[in-house]
Amino acid sequence: MNSVLVFIIGVVVGGFVVRFFGGRDKMSGEGKGENLIEKQAEEKRRNKEAILAAFTKVSASQRGLSNNDVEKMLGISDATATRYFDELEKEGKVKQVGKTGNAVYYEKV
Repeated sequence: MNSVLVFIIGVVVGGFVVRFFGGRDKMSGEGKGENLIEKQAEEKRRNKEAILAAFTKVSASQRGLSNNDVEKMLGISDATATRYFDELEKEGKVKQVGKTGNAVYYEKV
């Protein structure tokens, strides 16, 4: 019985310590989650700007930019490059030429 009482007191004290000293960021709304989301949004904005800027460096022999070009340039995955191009296309900043595979590339509008 005595050990059960000590256990209960330990849980209560531990919960108090965590709530008031360890979990303050989450309770105040200034947690790491918000900063992470803001950081990711800023990185996404910079990457999309870099893609648009890369169109000025496209040589005359190159038709436009492909997913592979952007993957290598930014060090991102194929899915992320595709998502960026989709968003830029919806924003009216680029247009897709070709339907599937290696024949697909993007031109600045």
